[in-house]
Amino acid sequence: MIQFLSFVAVLLAAILIGNWFLDEIKQSKIKGLPWYQPYISVPGIIICIAIAFPIIIRMLKK
Repeated sequence: MIQFLSFVAVLLAAILIGNWFLDEIKQSKIKGLPWYQPYISVPGIIICIAIAFPIIIRMLKK
């Protein structure tokens, strides 16, 4: 049961951050900002860290 709740919590967090990031993309397109602007916002940085963290850990283990 605890594993299921932790899975749901992670999934919910991913959905919320993903929607937040998509909103940043939409706002930057409306404002005519550069393509990289959403990636330097808070949700963009969270997503980049979440993608880079496992890669860095694997590189350090070798």
